[in-house]
Amino acid sequence: MKNLDLIWNAAAEEIKNGYVEAEGYYICLLCGKKIEKGVIYPEEDMLYEAGRYMRVHIEKEHASVFDYLIQLDKRLTGLTEHQKKLLQLFYQGKSDSEVQKEMGIGSASTIRNHRFVLKEKERQAKVFLVLMELLKDKNSRSPGYLPPHITAKMIDDRYNITQEESEKILKKYFPAGTDGPLKTLDMKEKNKLVVLREIARRFEADKFYDEKEVNTILKTAYDDFVTLRRYLIEYGFMDRKPDGSRYWLKSKSNGVEVEDMDRRKELKQQYKEMKTEGGVYQIRNTKNQKVFVAATPNFKTINGRKTMLRAGGHKNRALQDEWNQFGADAFVFEVLEVLEEKEEGYFDKADELKKLEKKWLDQLQPFGERGYNQPKKEAKAR
Repeated sequence: MKNLDLIWNAAAEEIKNGYVEAEGYYICLLCGKKIEKGVIYPEEDMLYEAGRYMRVHIEKEHASVFDYLIQLDKRLTGLTEHQKKLLQLFYQGKSDSEVQKEMGIGSASTIRNHRFVLKEKERQAKVFLVLMELLKDKNSRSPGYLPPHITAKMIDDRYNITQEESEKILKKYFPAGTDGPLKTLDMKEKNKLVVLREIARRFEADKFYDEKEVNTILKTAYDDFVTLRRYLIEYGFMDRKPDGSRYWLKSKSNGVEVEDMDRRKELKQQYKEMKTEGGVYQIRNTKNQKVFVAATPNFKTINGRKTMLRAGGHKNRALQDEWNQFGADAFVFEVLEVLEEKEEGYFDKADELKKLEKKWLDQLQPFGERGYNQPKKEAKAR
């Protein structure tokens, strides 16, 4: 998994959201994608400000933060495959009896016991985190570990290195000082990371270099500047355009593609030209003809509802349960009526959508055995 360093350096609430804020950007913790603030982003004929677009990105590319984290290796989560499966079913809102039936183990009371064990694990984790924080504050003799560079492509045992070890490595391979030449590139992977990190300091952040400029700087460190340049890119310290015409130092706040300025202009133009079409649609179960009726300001958001159902996260549990039971192929999405928007004068789109939705709810009565909707006085969310 890439970009795990972003997750390890984030606060619990940030991990829960799936992204962090940096100067001028939102950064996805799950894949490292950067969304520039102040830009309007189109997606499936909808327009989103940067913060909302990041949430759309997470839903579209990763389904949810939960789905991403639950797939991480046991050495990262501490969870067995059995525990992961339980958590997935709990996340889908399954009852104890439903979980027991799907997993084919014990009884409903067995599942309740599993829930209790997981809650105990949660409490233990909280205590452990506090103990480590107290230890960090109290024990000044504890070794300080060199934090992974924020753009590292993979975090592994190579990063198990202290500040003291790092200083020794730099003295060994830069005998004339870190501004001087590198003794050799023939070294262990752990040492190479420390050395490359130091060489990357010779470049300025938020500045573009052509290949000749990069080579000139790297020649001051080592004769084989071509290999050194390749390592800096492979280990995530630098990036470049595919044609090699521009290079730049990667950091938490940059790593922006060179074409971002043009992309921003393109997005602004799309914002001016884009029109959305909304109305009322239904999700119909072709096996039993039950339907779920909903209004939307933009029919393109239907794709998001499909993604949500595939991930098991739709808020209408009756619909989600039968989607899980019959499978995606059993359901069709059908437009019932397109909302006619007035070109001139006052037009309250949200209010008109509510009226249109009520019209179709009254006409189809998709309640009980006929559908998945709840009467409005009982429904809390779609």
